[in-house]
Amino acid sequence: MNTESSRTTAITSQRKNPPMCQHQPTCPSADSADREAAHLVAHHPEQGWSLLCNGVLHFEDTGELLPDGRVIAPHRPLDSGSVVTAA
Repeated sequence: MNTESSRTTAITSQRKNPPMCQHQPTCPSADSADREAAHLVAHHPEQGWSLLCNGVLHFEDTGELLPDGRVIAPHRPLDSGSVVTAA
């Protein structure tokens, strides 16, 4: 009986995934200030989040989760000039 495996597995130190953004011009990276301008890949308003093609998870409260695990706190505008009160 042969105890050696005929299968070999290549081990690499980095994963080589293609970038999510395949269109031209490419969307802003997750590290850029205008990262929210990237195209939607998945949109789930019932759950309150969207996935952008640069890998950013964008939440309805304007918070974000970047692909490297960093969290961007919600950044809603604080302008109270557009607030309307009902009589």
